[in-house]
Amino acid sequence: MRAVVVRRFGGPEVLEFAEVPVAEPGIGQVRVKVAAAGVNPVDAGTRSGFLTEAGIVPPREVLGLGWDVAGTVDAVGDGVTGFATGDSVIGLRDRPSAALGTYAEFVVLDADALAAAPRTASPEEAATLPLNGLTAVQALDLLDLPPGATVLVTGAAGAVGGYAVTLAKARGFRVVAVAGSADEALVRGFGAEVFVPRGDFLADRVRAVIPGGVDAALDTALLGLEALDAVASRGRFVVFAAGAAPIPLRGITVEHVWIRADGAALTGLADMVDDGTLVLRVADTLPLSEAVKAHELLATGGLRGRLVLIS
Repeated sequence: MRAVVVRRFGGPEVLEFAEVPVAEPGIGQVRVKVAAAGVNPVDAGTRSGFLTEAGIVPPREVLGLGWDVAGTVDAVGDGVTGFATGDSVIGLRDRPSAALGTYAEFVVLDADALAAAPRTASPEEAATLPLNGLTAVQALDLLDLPPGATVLVTGAAGAVGGYAVTLAKARGFRVVAVAGSADEALVRGFGAEVFVPRGDFLADRVRAVIPGGVDAALDTALLGLEALDAVASRGRFVVFAAGAAPIPLRGITVEHVWIRADGAALTGLADMVDDGTLVLRVADTLPLSEAVKAHELLATGGLRGRLVLIS
């Protein structure tokens, strides 16, 4: 089968196409015929060597790319009871050090990393959900706040940020969203109660609306101290990238969300897509053969939604 791999670090041009054997699913595993795979910033971090420099991915001769997958079950291993050949599924590959990822024609995942695909979404749309949706869910879980708490979401127009706004509202939080001025209508549509345009003196402008500061912040835009300053003393702050954690001033608890596969939570997200709560956004689709172009587009920034590779 065809797969996209990295044998050396660098720009999009280092992506290679390899012919590799189709793996057999082991005990508790499922082989998925890939229909669509999301293209995420973490893929660029793997390709560039950033994740290896950060100590997240050990050096190895070959690295696979791709975390998100939407497709159909092609084969099941012993002990798998929840899925059958032909089922439409979505899933997350959460081992960035693996030699093969979801930029491939087939991928083998543990069964508990999969969920039934949303019935109302195309494979291209569904492929944007696992990594970004689960990241938002697991970040919100870290907050451990009661309904009515105020939560700041930076980068609220982005893929993770948009889900975070919607999911935070669904948990009963008051959401203060930060994004570009042109995206105000978009993020209010996600469920933000308060909108603050990104720019200088962010904390002052947030505190002008929320006296004393917000109870917590999800810093998907990696603003660091600028966003931390908008959080009340002894509040909570979640970061989304290695090395992005600010100093925990004023007794604020600073935590990092380290994403993990979770089929049960992914099932809940798929249900929220089907009931209309979550909106899936595809920036563009490209064939797997144009993975290099997809990474070039990713590097330009400013995308609304995710790029998706289709097999």
